[in-house]
Amino acid sequence: MAAIVNTEQAKAWNGYEGRHWADNHDRYDATNSGFNEALLEAAGIGDRDRVLDIGCGNGQITRLAARSARHAVGVDLSEPMLARARSVAAAEGVRNIAFERGDVQVHPFEAGSFDVAVSRFAVMFFGDPVAAFGNVARALRPGGRLAFVTMKDPHGTDLGTILAAISGLLPGWRPASAPDRSGPLSLADPDRIREVLTRAGFGNITVTHAEAMAELGRNASDAAEFFSGWGPVQHHLGGADPAPVRTALESAFRNFEDGDAVRLRNAAWLVRADR
Repeated sequence: MAAIVNTEQAKAWNGYEGRHWADNHDRYDATNSGFNEALLEAAGIGDRDRVLDIGCGNGQITRLAARSARHAVGVDLSEPMLARARSVAAAEGVRNIAFERGDVQVHPFEAGSFDVAVSRFAVMFFGDPVAAFGNVARALRPGGRLAFVTMKDPHGTDLGTILAAISGLLPGWRPASAPDRSGPLSLADPDRIREVLTRAGFGNITVTHAEAMAELGRNASDAAEFFSGWGPVQHHLGGADPAPVRTALESAFRNFEDGDAVRLRNAAWLVRADR
């Protein structure tokens, strides 16, 4: 495996954050899978395509892609999530699939070895997005396709309402992107998305608004317990008493109880481009 240059993200995803995602893979998939159909439709995967899943995590998108493709490869920094991805793929009998640990920015992909690259809420964390997308472009054949979903600014959304309910309880909480533009909102600006992808060697770039329902738990209490374990919340708690945060979350989630689940409308950018 090539050297990892995105060391801060590697530390997070091989520590608490990665373990929480791996241990709660079904919960996180329930949160994000509403975008699966739109993402895969944008990718246009055919039965002869070789697919790269960027930041594959627990591998749901990789498995779905593999079912339509010749072969699918998921790459991620997180050993806990890759172990989960391999075990679920084996349990589901998906054989035309592989998972590799690597930093997409420097991973030694064979040039032109993929027809399609996809990603669900992972490309926001690149240390150097131009270098990372440039490496993906080299891994794609000429004319190869890229499709991904990335976070929008949550202000004014259901998620924004939840975050606003706890922001005052988390020391150092910053809902915006990190100063180095490598945080979850690093690609929240469509103009920046187009700039990065153009510099990385992509064209025919489209950035469109997408919405989907996210399921957070069985009820407000269950959702609050799950969400309070989310990596950014735990990080910004910094060892403080989590009880006030859980109480505030339960109160906020109560407004989104919908029958047998807590459901939030989530918004993202759906991006499509060609090498």
